[in-house]
Amino acid sequence: MQRYFIPDSDWYETEVIIKSDDVHHLTRVMRYKEGDKIICNNEDSQAAICKIIAVEKNVIRAEVLEWLHESVELPLDVTIAQGLPKGDKLDLILQKATELGVSSFIPYQAERSVVVWDDKKIAKKMDRFRKIVKEASEQSHRNKIPIISSPMKLADLIWESDHYDVKLFAYEEEAKIENHQSFGGILSKVERGQRLFVCIGPEGGFTTNEAKQLKDNGFHPVRLGPRILRTETAALYVLASISYQFEEL
Repeated sequence: MQRYFIPDSDWYETEVIIKSDDVHHLTRVMRYKEGDKIICNNEDSQAAICKIIAVEKNVIRAEVLEWLHESVELPLDVTIAQGLPKGDKLDLILQKATELGVSSFIPYQAERSVVVWDDKKIAKKMDRFRKIVKEASEQSHRNKIPIISSPMKLADLIWESDHYDVKLFAYEEEAKIENHQSFGGILSKVERGQRLFVCIGPEGGFTTNEAKQLKDNGFHPVRLGPRILRTETAALYVLASISYQFEEL
């Protein structure tokens, strides 16, 4: 069954109202009609099987049949802070990181970020980013949609990380030393339910100045395997490793 995330304002005791782009997707893409069943999620990460009872031009009404007691969320709360990459790489990172279970996502303007976003560009991009993570959450049958923050500077990022249990940054220089700190070694000490903040640099990685600021503020440098990963690969490596460690072993 197809899954849709519906705002709490459109939920009633035994009925849910579906609006906007979801109506187009249901009627024009999926060709659903009255009597067909879908899964609807509310903002509290709860899901219910619903039956379509009325299809109108801009609104679909569905009856709540059964609440599902399920969760496919990672047992850790993982925030990825991603240095702004070039082109449309961020679209890919957002989509795949959502599929892999990221809890929240913070783009940040790193010293080596080639792109610079102005306020007008940020507003337009954020609308697209929210649509990407919503659709990825529905496709992967998640219970909630990851939160995307507006782009930050490094100082704001450090302040934001204050309430996390474990703070890491993927540092390519860590991969070059003999007594390196591996990501796997860190994960073996992390406990379920903890909050994990992972910082990923843009193309070119972190500058020496950024690495020093992060270390001075409680971030631990880690290597992500013996090879140097592209910026669009690093976050996916992190999340896949967490999933394997806490969901598959």
